[in-house]
Amino acid sequence: MTAPPTSPGTLVGVGVGPGDPMLLTLAAVDAITRADVVAFHSARHGVSVARGIVEAHLRPDHVEEHLVYPVTTEATTHPGGYAGALADFYDAATARLAEHLAAGRSVALLAEGDPFVHSSYQHLHARLADRFPTRVVPGISSITAVGASLGRPLVESTETLSVLPGTLGEEELAARLGEADAAVVMKLGRTFSTVRAALARVGRLEDAWYVERASTPRERVLRVVDVDPAQVPYFSLVVLPSRTGDPAAKRALDAARHAAAREIDATGADVTAVAPTVRETVDASAGDGPAATGSDATESDATGSDPGESVAVGEVAVVGLGPAGPLWLTPEAKAALQAATDVVGYTTYVRRVPARPGLARHDSDNKVESERAEFALDLAARGHRVVVVSSGDPGVFAMASAVLEVACEPAYADVPVRILPGMTAAHAAAARVGAPLGHDYATISLSDRLKPFDVVRERVRAAARADLVIAMYNPASRERTWQVGTIREDLLAIRDPSTPVVVARAVGAPDECVRVTTLGELDPDVVDMRTLLLVGSSRTVAARRGSNGQDVVYTPRRYPG
Repeated sequence: MTAPPTSPGTLVGVGVGPGDPMLLTLAAVDAITRADVVAFHSARHGVSVARGIVEAHLRPDHVEEHLVYPVTTEATTHPGGYAGALADFYDAATARLAEHLAAGRSVALLAEGDPFVHSSYQHLHARLADRFPTRVVPGISSITAVGASLGRPLVESTETLSVLPGTLGEEELAARLGEADAAVVMKLGRTFSTVRAALARVGRLEDAWYVERASTPRERVLRVVDVDPAQVPYFSLVVLPSRTGDPAAKRALDAARHAAAREIDATGADVTAVAPTVRETVDASAGDGPAATGSDATESDATGSDPGESVAVGEVAVVGLGPAGPLWLTPEAKAALQAATDVVGYTTYVRRVPARPGLARHDSDNKVESERAEFALDLAARGHRVVVVSSGDPGVFAMASAVLEVACEPAYADVPVRILPGMTAAHAAAARVGAPLGHDYATISLSDRLKPFDVVRERVRAAARADLVIAMYNPASRERTWQVGTIREDLLAIRDPSTPVVVARAVGAPDECVRVTTLGELDPDVVDMRTLLLVGSSRTVAARRGSNGQDVVYTPRRYPG
């Protein structure tokens, strides 16, 4: 008689939690006690953390498969290097477990934390799941356990949590940490110094905490600044917890709400006199690109510190927010905003920065650039980390030059100032239609608030005679309604009426409108303060592509001559 075929066993990935045996789930205990085989990993020293967590639930008749890594952080002589040594190890471990599964034995493969979060289980699951039945018992991850270790929330409200491996490069870590509301960095050990450097690079070092061996008797909780890099084991994490749940941040915000009267600028004048708050729509000539709207009112200084106190100097970062929402914001700009104690700027742009605990927002009219720059530099001189915001790029008809002009005065010569670029409105508008800026071009503001309109006209005519594509910022406002028509007539005296013109309004905003017309057909009445104009050269082409009739505009890179 032929023996009946043996049904294959089931591979069960069992999350055993962060370390405390009391954090084992009932499902995990059930899976272990029902299994024929219990498999677990360890380094070459032979001590398995996972096995230690579940030891009380092991039976004498359990078959134990001890999977010993051939290499962890040390060097290897394997011809394929570290990756080759690990690949051979996982292949061999797969064969060992497959033998049990093929014989009908169920295998509980233990994983510290959760099996599907940076776990060795994942490598064996990928090799076995297409051949044998599998299921996973989730475990309490160290990612969430550290919140309990710190005694404060990881994320609240609309905050997001980033989970990062410390094995990323410093620049990539800095970009991710800088834009994160809250973050957990795993895989430390040798990578700790890189993680620490990345935190310092984006101004988040003082906010960061270190948790070692969470939930175990050997748990340690320290500020990252107090950690000895030489004493960091692999089973440790760096945490940027929720600011919403930070008692210190909440106290600072409470102080901010009662400190408006103590806000003093460098000259001793009240803040409201230096940077009067405005709520009405005004000329957008102070900023680069179409304006966007936001919500929430200005908060006062978060510290309420006495200007006579001796404090460490902070810094001013002049940041470009891009032409519209968060998709246009660079990681570097996000990092500066996350690290800031104060945001200073024109009302419309300040409103684009979300409110958060510990962040004071100071908004003002767009016609007080010098006063705004002085106010920001004075805050930084008193130890604040200040971000001055502009739409688009801060160096294009925006706040960078105003800040630097004041920063070069002797009183502020020692205040650090950084300029962080942003997506400028001309490039955003050009991308919507193709590549009208594909060759040489000029960028000119039509605003006559800071220079005579005769100068504006002469510069436009000179650019037209040079056959440059012209990007025109700030073409009109409530007070400036006739200048576009005058510029159009000047251009028609030099350029052909068929010259392509891109009329880009509110690029990136919900009410965005981008149209392609010609110089001869341009209607000045459709141009307002949220509009940017791109006037082509003699070589610029406007074409319609495909069955859907897509309009594209481009300027060839070749020029006859």
